[in-house]
Amino acid sequence: MSDKVMENNQVTVMGEVASQFLFSHEVFGEGFYMVDILVKRLSNSDDRIPLMVSERLIDVTKDYTGEFIMVSGQFRSYNRHEEQKNRLVLSVFVREISFVDEELDGAKTNQIMLEGYICKAPIYRKTPLGREIADLLLAVNRPYGKSDYIPCICWGRNARYASNFEVGEHVQVLGRIQSREYLKKISETETETRTAYEVSVSKLECLDEAFI
Repeated sequence: MSDKVMENNQVTVMGEVASQFLFSHEVFGEGFYMVDILVKRLSNSDDRIPLMVSERLIDVTKDYTGEFIMVSGQFRSYNRHEEQKNRLVLSVFVREISFVDEELDGAKTNQIMLEGYICKAPIYRKTPLGREIADLLLAVNRPYGKSDYIPCICWGRNARYASNFEVGEHVQVLGRIQSREYLKKISETETETRTAYEVSVSKLECLDEAFI
């Protein structure tokens, strides 16, 4: 496995376990399970981040709800087919996991670095209060010819800078993973609350020398 490919997607998060392990799938006899953790923001609100964990890393039969863990890995995506269309599902694929005594105040408990390619024209807009926002979709290469598609959101001058990117531009972003609830319209009379995940970008760099 290429070290370069491993280095283009790095995540470290620390938080409180907020669910029990739920079976996801099995690959070559190795079971993978989903579990959620709550990661505090500076505002003291929480991001609820899903983790995908191998049964070989931790005893998935136990309930660790309320305990604090630190994990490192990669932010990955896959398409789930539902309602006659594909839905992008995101989670942190855990490579290392450890228990910590408590959530550290002021520690950088949510960090991500991605290096990839713009695969959709950026969407730039302003809020009613004039705040600049740009939405990006980043394709991040994975081993064996696969890619992860990661939604990113930029603010202020980063949003203005990102609005000039073209499809295929090679970029690097630093930031944090955040969760956001939204209402999905199921029918004319029914809605459902869902959670979306994206990378809130704090630093942004174009790696193409030809880009102006």
